[in-house]
Amino acid sequence: MHWIDWTIVVTYLVWIVWTGLRLSRQTEKLEGYFLANRSLPWWAVGLSVMATQLSAITLVGTTGQGYIGGLTFVQVYFGLPLAMVILSVTVVPFFHRAKVYTAYEYLERRFDAKTRFLTAILFLLSRGLSCGVIIAAPSVILSVVFGWNLTLTILAFGLPTILYTMKGGVQAVTWADVKQMFVIVGGLVAAVIALIMGLPDNVSVGAALQTAGSVGKMQALDFSFDTSNQYTFWSGLIGGLFLSLSYFGCDQSQVQRYLTAKSVDEARHSLLMSAFWKIPLQVLVLIVGVLMFAYFLFTPSPMLFKNSHVAAVQGSARAGEYAALEQEFAQAFSTRKAAAEAMAASHQTGTDALTADQTRASFVAADEAIRDVRARARALVVDVTPDKSYNDTNYVFPTFVTQHLPIGLVGLIIAAVFAAAMSSVAAELNSLATATVIDVYKRHLKKDGDDTHYVLVSKWATVFWGLFACVVATSAANMGSLIEVVNKYGSYFYGSILGVFILALGVKRANGHGASVGLICGMLAVAYVATTTDTAWLWQNVVGAVVVTVVGTVVSVVTGGNRAEPAGR
Repeated sequence: MHWIDWTIVVTYLVWIVWTGLRLSRQTEKLEGYFLANRSLPWWAVGLSVMATQLSAITLVGTTGQGYIGGLTFVQVYFGLPLAMVILSVTVVPFFHRAKVYTAYEYLERRFDAKTRFLTAILFLLSRGLSCGVIIAAPSVILSVVFGWNLTLTILAFGLPTILYTMKGGVQAVTWADVKQMFVIVGGLVAAVIALIMGLPDNVSVGAALQTAGSVGKMQALDFSFDTSNQYTFWSGLIGGLFLSLSYFGCDQSQVQRYLTAKSVDEARHSLLMSAFWKIPLQVLVLIVGVLMFAYFLFTPSPMLFKNSHVAAVQGSARAGEYAALEQEFAQAFSTRKAAAEAMAASHQTGTDALTADQTRASFVAADEAIRDVRARARALVVDVTPDKSYNDTNYVFPTFVTQHLPIGLVGLIIAAVFAAAMSSVAAELNSLATATVIDVYKRHLKKDGDDTHYVLVSKWATVFWGLFACVVATSAANMGSLIEVVNKYGSYFYGSILGVFILALGVKRANGHGASVGLICGMLAVAYVATTTDTAWLWQNVVGAVVVTVVGTVVSVVTGGNRAEPAGR
């Protein structure tokens, strides 16, 4: 990178770290460290909720997802607005009245200690895995930019973030989120402008998007009811609803956000902000990916975007095969470019239907040829290298940023990725530390400590979960689209945890035996569906929630039901 880009990156990182340290006052008490003394305004909490989602995963994984699959991924979020409305009416006022530190703390009041413990452990495991994916995202960027070993890059990024999180509390994390939210959106808008300006002078934005749309990149809706199809309207509306209810209603990393708000109304406003703005922001991110696809129709791109694997193949005995594929790719690119130019011209000048169809068919065939060459190149990489799960989705946006953006803009977007990831990881680690201390350590190991002791333990818990996430990150970067990976990890656990809260809040006769047995059965059911069927991961949330609710209700009735009035009502 140019020294100007380095200056932008370093300046922004210093600013964010300074913000965290400056706002780490009043963290010697548990309520100050974990809940900011319940004093934050709704707009800051709302931006923090959204910033946690618009992390480095969004910039790296979702843009790559848009490049590969177009706008279809946006359907994942169709259930989110409805979920936010439901949670604003039910869970938000309930948790505020209960005056809890964690969502799982309430489960002991409603059921028993074992239900609280099991649910908290599932949260810790699922969020620890997801945090590893969040760390993997900026590490991919750094490994591409600097050619560093990915594992060392993960440690270089993760260790300073752990130290920063130990010092700051949730108040510092929240205000850092507010700043990084504006930087991320600014970076996305700058990328869109740069991509549009990078199109040929004779190709309009509309023509470029229509050309991309001819191969499905602009198709956002799929109304087919196929449970094996990852992204459909129904999987997003139903499965996405269950995913969002669980994530924002039962996951401590989000519950802790609106517990910091000044009042119930302000907490509600913070969630409704996401209800209105999440889908438009997600479309903006995916549009960056679609525009990258359109940009690379006219500007040469690498045959494969993961340089480390390319170098390994080029240095092997099969280098000649790879070189031949590169020549074939170059020819296929020239053919597709000509077809794309013809299709763009057809859109702008207007042609008869027959000619338009022929032009479109030529482009579709040329794009298919490009994808065929890429598929054979990936197969060659898999044969030659130890990596048998090669996927370069996460490397598309970093390649574009570092090789095609002007000086200054590179630094801005890299800084946005750094800031987004650091802030998101800090928030995740803070919630993991909260659940570890409140639901495990304080409840089961040392009940009579003072706040100073518990805050100290929470800092060591931050170290543990930070190192755990770094280990997960070493493999997450090679598991495909990072935005898919983080949601797959969550979907394995979220539905079952949601089922426990459905029992707690909606089934009066439910008891601790039913909740615990239901939770175990729900996890087993999800494991069975995930490993033995081709059911899309969004539906795992529905499976887990339904099994826990049904089994929990039946077991509760068989074991005598709930003999006491549910706590907190």
